[in-house]
Amino acid sequence: MPMQVVNSATLMCSFGTSPSNLVVLPNHRVMCGNQFAANITDHISMVNIMPFGMCTSIANPAVAAATSAALGVLTPQPCIPATMTPWVPGAITDLLDSQPALDNVSICMCNWAGVITVTNPGQPTTQIP
Repeated sequence: MPMQVVNSATLMCSFGTSPSNLVVLPNHRVMCGNQFAANITDHISMVNIMPFGMCTSIANPAVAAATSAALGVLTPQPCIPATMTPWVPGAITDLLDSQPALDNVSICMCNWAGVITVTNPGQPTTQIP
């Protein structure tokens, strides 16, 4: 069964060079494992989702420009997540602040073609049906 994702969960982007942590603000007012629980709307770049080191996606305009300037040699640039859409699918059977709770099998898409996944939900005990 999927696990509830909470503040400080570990995330990874398919085009990032290092993991990052999810930041869940206390606006949902629900605790799980002594951390604030997340829902699918916790996807805001530089608020909830922090950078993943360097970005290696050629779809990222900064990476494309640097790669072009390096005569086609892939040149990673600092990651600035572009997460405009919520996590999908979420746990539709468990609503948190009128939105599906975030479980560890959900993904979030970056506009630069990256797929952000949860590698550690941040707590080991609470499962979501």
